[in-house]
Amino acid sequence: MNRARLLALTLALAIASPALADTYAAVSNTAMAITGDIEFDDFGITFENGEQITFDELVGDTFVVDGEQVNASVYSLTEAKDPVLLNGNRLCGEPVTYVASWGASDDSATIVAVFATQDVPASNAEMCASYTYE
Repeated sequence: MNRARLLALTLALAIASPALADTYAAVSNTAMAITGDIEFDDFGITFENGEQITFDELVGDTFVVDGEQVNASVYSLTEAKDPVLLNGNRLCGEPVTYVASWGASDDSATIVAVFATQDVPASNAEMCASYTYE
């Protein structure tokens, strides 16, 4: 195979390769009992038991946590859902419509909050559950 063809093949494979998700280990009691470890990327979350939620779009890059604005990612979901996760537990108890994630104030962990709101959530006061990961 000549160099040009090899380069073209290599580029095609690189472009076609899916983005790799970041893997997070569950550290909070809720995360260990309900979600387990997760894989999280700009397209959605895959939970330890293989269930998934898929993001529609990034709808915000800041968020209010306990009265203070923080850098965060707020996503809408393509389909509201409340998947059955570990031990028969559900993510929220009602269909999740939005997900927000942000770093802990000491950067030791990532917090993921889920919402069952009609409108884009503005703060963690509106969440139905939160989970902490490293």
